[in-house]
Amino acid sequence: MTVLPTRHRTATVRGHEIAYREAGPVHAPVLLLLHGFPTSSHMFRDLIPLLADDYRLIAPDHLGFGRSATPPASDFDYTFAELAALTVEFTEALGLERFALYVQDYGSPIGLRLALAHPERVTAIISQNGNAYEEGLGAAAWAPVLALIEKRTPETEAPVRAIRSLDGIRWQYETGVPAAHLDLLSPDAWHHDAALMAREGQDEIQLSLIADYGSNFALYPAFQEYFRTSRIPLLAVWGEGDEVFVPAGAEAFRRDLPDAEIHLLPTGHFALETHAPRIAELIGDFLARRVPLRP
Repeated sequence: MTVLPTRHRTATVRGHEIAYREAGPVHAPVLLLLHGFPTSSHMFRDLIPLLADDYRLIAPDHLGFGRSATPPASDFDYTFAELAALTVEFTEALGLERFALYVQDYGSPIGLRLALAHPERVTAIISQNGNAYEEGLGAAAWAPVLALIEKRTPETEAPVRAIRSLDGIRWQYETGVPAAHLDLLSPDAWHHDAALMAREGQDEIQLSLIADYGSNFALYPAFQEYFRTSRIPLLAVWGEGDEVFVPAGAEAFRRDLPDAEIHLLPTGHFALETHAPRIAELIGDFLARRVPLRP
């Protein structure tokens, strides 16, 4: 296999610079990679080279994350509806007409909102700990977030701020990973995320997004109806030790998509940190069978 280089580029959407990683042949089928909280396209650094022979991989940093612009919350309405709309405009700026989606954490409601708006553009969904069902919400992890969603006060903000601290981010990486595999985790990952989360303005940006997460719950019935009516090919590759989005969220896809392919892996929320080769293998097999490559 020839390892194709990953290029680091930017596009301008509504006057905002959106950073993205890209690899693979320009005319190959597109796989759009949408990251979660609190990371960026950095989470796909190991996966992209493994699929770049056969696919054009594009991984943007959401506005406010990674190397993308971070306008203050006073100048931009940080909601999932706005991030999804920006993602649609980003794909249009790049001329992407059809693509499979890889969604994780925040990337799931952003990608599924895109699919609701433009179902004709989405060829398949790979969900890696990307939730669309109430039973996928880990009770303990979500308790402080649900309290903030119900009522935003200084008292409900404090525990949510801890989620994006260095210790809070490290917890997301390590929890659910078997002890024998902990040394596969690169500490660079959580230090990278924590440094970006500590930038000026991030406090209000991230609190605004977390406070808005309830708008995604309201769309769960619409997401599930989309699954039923579209019969979209779906692969769930899920870290079974994730305490944020628990395995029941993966299994729930079969309720609306009986042909969904579910794989629970012995790892946690950031499954690519320990299982990128296995996930790449599963994606390649899934897309080859369910969305065959076009000449």
